[in-house]
Order: sequence, then C-alpha cells, then structure tokens
Amino acid sequence: MRVVVQADPIDATREYAVVRDRLGGQAGAIVTFSGLMREMGEDGALANMTLEHYPAMTRQELERIAREAQGRWELDEVVVVHRFGTLKPGDEIVVVVTAARHRREAFEAAWFLMDYLKTRAPFWKKETTATGRQRWVDARTTDASAAARWGKTGTRDRPTSANPAGSRRRRGD
Repeated sequence: MRVVVQADPIDATREYAVVRDRLGGQAGAIVTFSGLMREMGEDGALANMTLEHYPAMTRQELERIAREAQGRWELDEVVVVHRFGTLKPGDEIVVVVTAARHRREAFEAAWFLMDYLKTRAPFWKKETTATGRQRWVDARTTDASAAARWGKTGTRDRPTSANPAGSRRRRGD
C-alpha cells in the first residue's frame, strides 16, 4: 500500500507502471482511476480550484481508507496519490491504482476507494471562476449516497444491490 499527498502534478502512467513492474505476472488485473479537475463549476467556467488540508490528518485518513479496501478485497496493491494546492482545469486531482488476481476485485476496490475519498478525505475545495468569483464547494448528496452503498465502514460487507456490480459475497466466500 502506498499513499501520497502532494502538491506536484501526478503522473498516472508512472503510477500504473510502478505497480505493473513490481507485481510482474502476480496480478491478473490492474485498475487505474484518474480524477480530473473540471472546466465548469456551478457558477460557470473555472479558472482554478484550491485544495486545502491538514497534512497529518489527511494522510492518516487516506491510509485508513486504503486499509479498508485491503480488508474488503484480496488486493495485491493499493496506491492513492492525491494533490493539494491550486489546480487548473484538466489537472489530475487524484489517482487510484488497485491490483488483484481478478478484475472484479480490482474494479470494486477502485470504485470503493473513490466513493470513500470523495466523502471522507479531509480536503476543502475552493473554486475560482474565470471572472474571479470564489466559493467553497459543499459535499454533494450524490457522493454520500455512492459511499453508503458499500455498507458500514469497518466491516467486510460487499456493495449492496445499489451497486451495478451487484456483488454481495464476502471475501473468502
């Protein structure tokens, strides 16, 4: 497991390659997710977005979320790289890489990680429009609903039927 919180741009291709090269033929699937800053916000075209955080608290929570994924799925690797600072439209905000013997495990774990990162990672987002207007971004109810489908945190519950993957089996079943 590797968790990084950084101001520098993320190289998603490098993150994938490091996992692939380290695991060799051990993993049957590697899933890479890149979350990008959008060009449009609720108030129109965006010039940038600033992500603020408390370093120790942020890293600890991201590690907890990654460990949660490892407890729910049989994963060979989990990588979470999250940016902070000022980002421009098109910049990668977060990259998640999951590796497992089977694709379902890798896909579900990546999906879980993103749902939990969106709702539980302690980042504060401030958008600045092209006209200079600034606003703090509130959490979305759709993000909370997405995270809720995975069941109670700290358990090995699989996603509920609200998850299109539909898996209810537990690890080891």
